Amino acid sequence: MTEEALDPVIARALAATLRALRAETGLSQEEVAHAAGITRNHYQLLESGLSDRAKGSPANPRLSTLIDLSDVFGTPLSQLVEAVVAEESLIRRRAT
Repeated sequence: MTEEALDPVIARALAATLRALRAETGLSQEEVAHAAGITRNHYQLLESGLSDRAKGSPANPRLSTLIDLSDVFGTPLSQLVEAVVAEESLIRRRAT
């Protein structure tokens, strides 16, 4: 599987992780976005796994955004991306 083909898988895994963390904290999308210093629309796109709805391109947030989100959720950055890394590894193993 190519890197490009993995991008949507990684974006969906991140989206699922963000939705789960937000549900655990009971925060609204707007509250998370404000606390992380991003727009509500940007956060909604991340939870959808997208960076652009019109183009359907997968989310690819900056490291600083991920750090800010992990701070908002009170979780280490490593935990935030753990599911993403696990999903990518699983996909890579299946492809070989």
